[in-house]
Amino acid sequence: MAYLQTDVTKVTTRVLQNMKLHGEKIAMITAYDYSMASLIESTKIDVVLVGDSAANVMQGHRTTLPITLDEMIVYATSVVRAIKRALVVVDMPFGTYQGNSMQALASAIRIMKETGADAIKMEGGEEILESVQRILSAGIPIMGHLGLTPQSINKFGTYAVRATEQEEADRVKKDAQILQEAGCFSVVLEKIPAKLAAEITGDLKIPTIGIGAGMHTDGQVLVLQDMLGITQQFKPRYLRTYGTFGEDIANAIRHYVGDVKCGNFPSEKEQY
Repeated sequence: MAYLQTDVTKVTTRVLQNMKLHGEKIAMITAYDYSMASLIESTKIDVVLVGDSAANVMQGHRTTLPITLDEMIVYATSVVRAIKRALVVVDMPFGTYQGNSMQALASAIRIMKETGADAIKMEGGEEILESVQRILSAGIPIMGHLGLTPQSINKFGTYAVRATEQEEADRVKKDAQILQEAGCFSVVLEKIPAKLAAEITGDLKIPTIGIGAGMHTDGQVLVLQDMLGITQQFKPRYLRTYGTFGEDIANAIRHYVGDVKCGNFPSEKEQY
Protein backbone atom coordinates (compact mmCIF):
# COMPACT_ATOMS: atom_id res chain seq x y z
CA MET A 1 0.00 0.00 0.00
CA ALA A 2 1.73 3.16 -1.21
CA TYR A 3 1.07 6.50 0.46
CA LEU A 4 3.61 8.88 -1.00
CA GLN A 5 1.83 11.99 0.30
CA THR A 6 2.09 10.97 3.96
CA ASP A 7 2.86 14.48 5.20
CA VAL A 8 -0.18 16.07 3.58
CA THR A 9 -2.61 17.54 6.09
CA LYS A 10 -4.99 18.78 3.39
CA VAL A 11 -5.38 17.34 -0.11
CA THR A 12 -5.52 20.07 -2.74
CA THR A 13 -5.65 20.11 -6.52
CA ARG A 14 -1.86 20.56 -6.48
CA VAL A 15 -1.46 17.45 -4.31
CA LEU A 16 -3.51 15.44 -6.82
CA GLN A 17 -1.28 16.70 -9.61
CA ASN A 18 1.81 15.60 -7.69
CA MET A 19 0.24 12.19 -7.10
CA LYS A 20 -0.17 11.72 -10.85
CA LEU A 21 3.41 12.82 -11.47
CA HIS A 22 4.74 10.35 -8.88
CA GLY A 23 2.48 7.48 -9.86
CA GLU A 24 0.45 7.38 -6.63
CA LYS A 25 -3.11 6.27 -7.26
CA ILE A 26 -5.91 8.59 -6.12
CA ALA A 27 -8.67 7.09 -3.97
CA MET A 28 -12.04 8.84 -4.20
CA ILE A 29 -15.42 7.95 -2.70
CA THR A 30 -18.84 9.53 -2.35
CA ALA A 31 -20.49 10.79 0.83
CA TYR A 32 -23.75 12.58 1.54
CA ASP A 33 -24.08 12.91 5.32
CA TYR A 34 -22.07 13.81 8.42
CA SER A 35 -22.04 10.38 10.07
CA MET A 36 -20.61 8.51 7.09
CA ALA A 37 -18.25 11.38 6.27
CA SER A 38 -16.90 11.22 9.83
CA LEU A 39 -15.98 7.57 9.29
CA ILE A 40 -14.37 8.44 5.96
CA GLU A 41 -12.34 11.18 7.63
CA SER A 42 -10.60 8.53 9.76
CA THR A 43 -9.17 6.92 6.60
CA LYS A 44 -6.55 8.09 4.13
CA ILE A 45 -9.09 8.84 1.40
CA ASP A 46 -7.87 11.51 -1.00
CA VAL A 47 -11.08 12.90 -2.49
CA VAL A 48 -14.67 12.89 -1.26
CA LEU A 49 -17.35 13.49 -3.86
CA VAL A 50 -20.73 14.76 -2.80
CA GLY A 51 -22.33 13.24 -5.86
CA ASP A 52 -25.68 13.83 -7.45
CA SER A 53 -25.93 10.06 -7.03
CA ALA A 54 -27.58 11.14 -3.77
CA ALA A 55 -30.69 11.30 -5.93
CA ASN A 56 -30.45 7.50 -6.26
CA VAL A 57 -29.04 6.24 -2.96
CA MET A 58 -30.46 8.85 -0.59
CA GLN A 59 -33.73 9.84 -2.27
CA GLY A 60 -34.70 6.72 -4.24
CA HIS A 61 -34.96 8.34 -7.67
CA ARG A 62 -34.36 6.28 -10.81
CA THR A 63 -31.95 8.87 -12.27
CA THR A 64 -29.83 11.74 -10.95
CA LEU A 65 -31.90 14.36 -12.73
CA PRO A 66 -34.44 15.29 -9.99
CA ILE A 67 -31.99 16.44 -7.32
CA THR A 68 -31.89 20.22 -6.82
CA LEU A 69 -29.13 22.69 -6.10
CA ASP A 70 -30.59 23.41 -2.66
CA GLU A 71 -30.56 19.69 -1.84
CA MET A 72 -26.97 19.28 -3.04
CA ILE A 73 -25.94 22.18 -0.82
CA VAL A 74 -27.54 20.53 2.23
CA TYR A 75 -25.74 17.24 1.57
CA ALA A 76 -22.43 18.97 0.87
CA THR A 77 -22.59 21.16 3.97
CA SER A 78 -23.07 18.05 6.12
CA VAL A 79 -20.07 16.33 4.55
CA VAL A 80 -17.75 19.34 4.75
CA ARG A 81 -18.39 19.59 8.50
CA ALA A 82 -16.76 16.18 8.92
CA ILE A 83 -13.99 16.16 6.30
CA LYS A 84 -10.71 17.86 7.14
CA ARG A 85 -8.00 16.15 5.04
CA ALA A 86 -9.62 15.08 1.80
CA LEU A 87 -10.47 17.33 -1.12
CA VAL A 88 -14.26 17.74 -1.18
CA VAL A 89 -15.86 17.98 -4.62
CA VAL A 90 -19.56 18.71 -5.16
CA ASP A 91 -21.57 17.75 -8.22
CA MET A 92 -23.34 20.53 -10.07
CA PRO A 93 -26.86 19.11 -10.47
CA PHE A 94 -28.71 18.84 -13.76
CA GLY A 95 -30.14 22.13 -14.98
CA THR A 96 -27.75 24.41 -13.09
CA TYR A 97 -25.11 24.91 -15.79
CA GLN A 98 -26.18 23.54 -19.19
CA GLY A 99 -26.80 26.29 -21.71
CA ASN A 100 -26.47 29.32 -19.43
CA SER A 101 -23.00 30.25 -18.26
CA MET A 102 -24.21 33.01 -15.95
CA GLN A 103 -26.56 30.60 -14.19
CA ALA A 104 -23.67 28.13 -14.05
CA LEU A 105 -21.43 30.67 -12.32
CA ALA A 106 -24.16 31.65 -9.86
CA SER A 107 -24.76 27.98 -9.02
CA ALA A 108 -21.06 27.28 -8.53
CA ILE A 109 -20.64 30.34 -6.32
CA ARG A 110 -23.57 29.22 -4.14
CA ILE A 111 -22.00 25.79 -3.68
CA MET A 112 -18.60 27.18 -2.75
CA LYS A 113 -19.90 29.93 -0.42
CA GLU A 114 -22.63 27.95 1.33
CA THR A 115 -20.89 24.59 1.74
CA GLY A 116 -17.19 25.36 2.14
CA ALA A 117 -16.33 22.69 -0.45
CA ASP A 118 -13.05 22.73 -2.36
CA ALA A 119 -14.26 22.22 -5.93
CA ILE A 120 -17.22 21.37 -8.15
CA LYS A 121 -17.77 18.67 -10.79
CA MET A 122 -19.54 19.06 -14.14
CA GLU A 123 -20.58 16.54 -16.79
CA GLY A 124 -19.77 17.17 -20.44
CA GLY A 125 -17.10 18.52 -22.74
CA GLU A 126 -17.18 21.03 -25.56
CA GLU A 127 -20.93 21.64 -25.18
CA ILE A 128 -20.44 23.12 -21.68
CA LEU A 129 -17.14 24.90 -22.38
CA GLU A 130 -18.56 28.40 -21.97
CA SER A 131 -19.88 27.53 -18.50
CA VAL A 132 -16.59 25.86 -17.57
CA GLN A 133 -14.57 28.90 -18.62
CA ARG A 134 -16.82 31.33 -16.76
CA ILE A 135 -16.65 29.33 -13.53
CA LEU A 136 -12.89 28.87 -13.78
CA SER A 137 -12.49 32.62 -14.36
CA ALA A 138 -13.99 33.11 -10.88
CA GLY A 139 -11.26 30.95 -9.35
CA ILE A 140 -13.46 27.91 -8.71
CA PRO A 141 -11.72 24.56 -9.41
CA ILE A 142 -13.57 22.14 -11.70
CA MET A 143 -13.38 18.38 -12.05
CA GLY A 144 -14.72 17.24 -15.42
CA HIS A 145 -16.76 14.12 -16.17
CA LEU A 146 -16.80 12.29 -19.52
CA GLY A 147 -17.94 8.98 -20.97
CA LEU A 148 -21.18 7.82 -19.43
CA THR A 149 -22.65 11.03 -18.04
CA PRO A 150 -25.71 10.07 -15.96
CA GLN A 151 -27.33 13.51 -16.31
CA SER A 152 -27.66 12.73 -20.04
CA ILE A 153 -29.15 9.27 -19.53
CA ASN A 154 -32.39 10.14 -21.33
CA LYS A 155 -30.34 11.01 -24.42
CA PHE A 156 -28.32 7.80 -24.22
CA GLY A 157 -31.32 5.63 -23.36
CA THR A 158 -29.06 3.08 -21.64
CA TYR A 159 -26.34 2.74 -19.01
CA ALA A 160 -24.25 0.60 -21.39
CA VAL A 161 -20.52 1.21 -21.93
CA ARG A 162 -19.85 4.40 -23.88
CA ALA A 163 -17.29 5.19 -26.61
CA THR A 164 -17.01 1.68 -28.00
CA GLU A 165 -17.20 3.10 -31.53
CA GLN A 166 -14.31 5.14 -32.92
CA GLU A 167 -16.33 8.30 -33.53
CA GLU A 168 -17.47 8.58 -29.91
CA ALA A 169 -14.05 7.52 -28.62
CA ASP A 170 -12.45 10.35 -30.61
CA ARG A 171 -15.00 12.78 -29.21
CA VAL A 172 -14.25 11.74 -25.62
CA LYS A 173 -10.51 12.17 -26.23
CA LYS A 174 -11.11 15.58 -27.77
CA ASP A 175 -13.35 16.65 -24.89
CA ALA A 176 -10.73 15.55 -22.36
CA GLN A 177 -8.17 17.80 -24.06
CA ILE A 178 -10.67 20.67 -24.16
CA LEU A 179 -11.34 20.40 -20.43
CA GLN A 180 -7.62 20.25 -19.65
CA GLU A 181 -6.85 23.27 -21.83
CA ALA A 182 -9.71 25.20 -20.23
CA GLY A 183 -8.11 24.65 -16.82
CA CYS A 184 -9.95 21.73 -15.17
CA PHE A 185 -7.77 20.05 -12.54
CA SER A 186 -9.03 16.50 -13.12
CA VAL A 187 -11.54 14.48 -15.13
CA VAL A 188 -13.72 11.49 -14.25
CA LEU A 189 -13.95 8.82 -16.94
CA GLU A 190 -17.07 6.70 -16.47
CA LYS A 191 -17.84 3.35 -18.10
CA ILE A 192 -15.61 3.53 -21.16
CA PRO A 193 -13.27 0.83 -22.55
CA ALA A 194 -10.12 0.36 -20.46
CA LYS A 195 -7.89 0.85 -23.51
CA LEU A 196 -9.45 4.22 -24.27
CA ALA A 197 -9.17 5.32 -20.63
CA ALA A 198 -5.48 4.36 -20.63
CA GLU A 199 -4.88 6.41 -23.80
CA ILE A 200 -6.61 9.46 -22.35
CA THR A 201 -4.73 9.10 -19.05
CA GLY A 202 -1.43 8.95 -20.92
CA ASP A 203 -2.32 11.97 -23.06
CA LEU A 204 -3.44 14.22 -20.22
CA LYS A 205 -1.27 16.09 -17.75
CA ILE A 206 -4.16 16.30 -15.27
CA PRO A 207 -5.28 13.25 -13.24
CA THR A 208 -8.03 10.95 -14.46
CA ILE A 209 -10.43 9.23 -12.05
CA GLY A 210 -12.07 6.07 -13.34
CA ILE A 211 -15.35 4.37 -12.58
CA GLY A 212 -15.81 1.37 -14.80
CA ALA A 213 -12.88 2.59 -16.91
CA GLY A 214 -10.24 -0.01 -16.07
CA MET A 215 -7.05 -0.07 -14.05
CA HIS A 216 -4.90 2.45 -15.91
CA THR A 217 -6.57 5.69 -14.79
CA ASP A 218 -4.80 7.79 -12.15
CA GLY A 219 -7.45 7.00 -9.56
CA GLN A 220 -10.76 5.30 -8.86
CA VAL A 221 -14.13 6.37 -7.45
CA LEU A 222 -17.04 4.32 -6.15
CA VAL A 223 -20.38 5.20 -4.59
CA LEU A 224 -20.08 4.49 -0.87
CA GLN A 225 -23.39 2.65 -0.53
CA ASP A 226 -22.55 0.49 -3.55
CA MET A 227 -19.12 -0.63 -2.35
CA LEU A 228 -20.42 -1.35 1.16
CA GLY A 229 -23.15 -3.64 -0.16
CA ILE A 230 -25.93 -1.36 1.08
CA THR A 231 -27.31 -0.75 -2.42
CA GLN A 232 -28.10 -4.38 -3.07
CA GLN A 233 -29.89 -4.12 -6.42
CA PHE A 234 -26.97 -2.44 -8.23
CA LYS A 235 -24.17 -4.81 -9.23
CA PRO A 236 -22.36 -3.75 -12.42
CA ARG A 237 -19.17 -5.51 -13.50
CA TYR A 238 -16.90 -2.71 -12.31
CA LEU A 239 -18.27 -2.67 -8.75
CA ARG A 240 -16.25 -4.45 -6.07
CA THR A 241 -18.07 -4.70 -2.74
CA TYR A 242 -16.03 -4.50 0.46
CA GLY A 243 -18.66 -5.74 2.87
CA THR A 244 -22.19 -7.03 3.35
CA PHE A 245 -23.32 -4.10 5.42
CA GLY A 246 -26.76 -4.01 3.83
CA GLU A 247 -27.46 -7.48 5.21
CA ASP A 248 -25.78 -6.64 8.52
CA ILE A 249 -27.93 -3.53 8.97
CA ALA A 250 -31.15 -5.38 8.09
CA ASN A 251 -30.26 -8.21 10.48
CA ALA A 252 -29.48 -5.75 13.28
CA ILE A 253 -32.85 -4.05 12.83
CA ARG A 254 -34.64 -7.41 12.79
CA HIS A 255 -32.90 -8.28 16.06
CA TYR A 256 -33.97 -4.95 17.57
CA VAL A 257 -37.59 -5.43 16.44
CA GLY A 258 -37.60 -8.89 17.97
CA ASP A 259 -36.23 -7.62 21.28
CA VAL A 260 -38.85 -4.87 21.45
CA LYS A 261 -41.72 -7.22 20.57
CA CYS A 262 -40.82 -9.81 23.21
CA GLY A 263 -39.97 -7.27 25.90
CA ASN A 264 -36.21 -7.91 25.96
CA PHE A 265 -35.41 -4.26 25.24
CA PRO A 266 -34.89 -2.25 27.30
CA SER A 267 -33.61 -4.31 30.20
CA GLU A 268 -33.38 -3.15 33.81
CA LYS A 269 -29.78 -2.05 33.18
CA GLU A 270 -30.96 0.08 30.24
CA GLN A 271 -33.45 2.18 32.16
CA TYR A 272 -33.18 5.00 34.73
